[in-house]
Amino acid sequence: MSYVKLVFFMLLPFLCQLAFCSSISHLCPKDQALALLQFKHMFTLSPIASAYCEFSHPKTLSWNKSINCCSWDGVYCDETTGHVIELNLTCSQLQGKFHSNSSLFQLSNLKRLDFSGSLISPKFGEFSSLIHLDLSYSNFTGLIPVEISSLSKLQVLSIQSNIYSELRFGPYNFELLLKNLTRLRELNLNSVNISSTIPLNLSSYLTNLGLSDTQIYGILPEGVFHLSNLESLDLSDNPQLTVRFPTTKWNSSASLMELYLSGLNATGRIPESFGHLPSLRTLRIASCNLSGSIPKPLWNLTNIEVLDLGDNHLEGPISDFFRFGKMRSLSLANNNFNGQLEFLSFNKSWTQLEMLDFSSNSLTGPIPSNVSGLQNLQSLLLSSNHLNGTIPSWIFSLPSFEWLDLRYNHFCGNIQEFYSKSFDVVSLKQNQMEGPIPIQQSLRLLLLSHNNLSGEIASTICNLTKLVVLDLGSNNLEGTIPLCLGEMSELMILDLSNNSLSGTINTTFSIGNQLIIIQMDRNKLEGKVPESLINCKYLKLLHLGNNELNDTFPKWLGALPDLQILNLTYNKVHGPIKASRTGNLFAYENEKAQEKILVCYLQVFKLIFHNINEFAYFLHA
Repeated sequence: MSYVKLVFFMLLPFLCQLAFCSSISHLCPKDQALALLQFKHMFTLSPIASAYCEFSHPKTLSWNKSINCCSWDGVYCDETTGHVIELNLTCSQLQGKFHSNSSLFQLSNLKRLDFSGSLISPKFGEFSSLIHLDLSYSNFTGLIPVEISSLSKLQVLSIQSNIYSELRFGPYNFELLLKNLTRLRELNLNSVNISSTIPLNLSSYLTNLGLSDTQIYGILPEGVFHLSNLESLDLSDNPQLTVRFPTTKWNSSASLMELYLSGLNATGRIPESFGHLPSLRTLRIASCNLSGSIPKPLWNLTNIEVLDLGDNHLEGPISDFFRFGKMRSLSLANNNFNGQLEFLSFNKSWTQLEMLDFSSNSLTGPIPSNVSGLQNLQSLLLSSNHLNGTIPSWIFSLPSFEWLDLRYNHFCGNIQEFYSKSFDVVSLKQNQMEGPIPIQQSLRLLLLSHNNLSGEIASTICNLTKLVVLDLGSNNLEGTIPLCLGEMSELMILDLSNNSLSGTINTTFSIGNQLIIIQMDRNKLEGKVPESLINCKYLKLLHLGNNELNDTFPKWLGALPDLQILNLTYNKVHGPIKASRTGNLFAYENEKAQEKILVCYLQVFKLIFHNINEFAYFLHA
């Protein structure tokens, strides 16, 4: 017998035993399978259980007695004992209450739990073996139970809140949590109401720390920047938190890759110590009241991909930023940067750039016409500068372009046809643009008011089936209003004011439309107020003033439940406003509530027409 065969027969019993063990592994105990099934029946399935789940999947549909529970979707077992050790039910469309007597607490060997769609329970503190607990973006409300701080083996804790829940810590509970959980590597409590200072006793193992929008206050301990293993730090949107950056090299300098510090109290200049973070990929320090020029050591951050310095008081030439060769997103909005954009024509390193925001600075001159290195650009935001000239053709030919905002500049010439099929937002308000209105089927926001556009509004504009805002006010448009405008199912804002439009308003506003603002004032419109406006159930503002309308007062408009502002001045409208001597169709039972709604509406109106960046972001989200 050869040596190889001899070895094979010697190992054969071991190999058979291994195969047998593999065949019986992952067989979870019956009591654990029963506990999971009981847990399942406590919930219903709802596709909207979590607004933060881009892709949700009803994992518990695969749970049934005929299948080994270790094969169930979201369930993971120990390979030797078969005990359930991991349960991942995030974005599983579960909705219901998580009671303290839930059968889930029978899974005593559980080491990792990812769950959403319920109420939190103090019994979570009994999972003494847990090393990973993720309860983020659920419908949790109220206090985070102090029992969570007894899970001393935890390495990952994530209890992030959302707009539908109001999670908070009790007095001193946050400090107790950090004191007891000394093995934490990741701590994410974003949007949880902590309302506390940050204690000094942070785990030295921390790699990820997320405390954004938590109402923490006081002075940030400098030791946070010296956590030697730190990779990601997010303290953004805590305006009562004062930050004093280290002036020397940080202990975390070798590992730190993400730094989110926007919306903090950090006055003064950007310290030179930022330049000693060679691994940094993302740096966001917007809205920190920073001033002065960019320190020279910052140009050493050769790996930076995302940089946001917006809403500060920074200054200096814009061209210096081409030194960041790996840039994907650059935002310098609302500062005092100056210079021209010539460097874009010879900057060949920004091949990965997707978003460029230089809005509200002091830039001058034209956009260079010979730019070839920005083929991946998706958003170009240059509003509120002193730029001029024509819009170069390379912008219209970008294959993945989505968002163009050149408002409040001095651009002229025609608006060319867009090559990109994903074009979403065009904002050229307050320029000197000429020619016809551009038509691009993917558009959602089209803001072209206060320009020199001429000609008629073609009925092909109704092909923009995704359009939410159409702002064509204060141009030189003439002819009649297309009949189909009232049939655009997504349209919310329609502004055709201050043009030379004529004829009757024959537009038929279809049932189920989404219109909240209609402005057709300061034109040459004749005839009557169209009765189909009664179908605009969400209408808040209707402005038809300064036209040539001849009609009795449309008392029937008083039946619109949300109508706040009606302007028919400078027309030939006649007849009584009141339905009787005592009755008024436009009266509201609760004037204070009405005033509150009106103030809220005016804020929305201002948002749409004076801060289109935020409105467009809302539409993308």
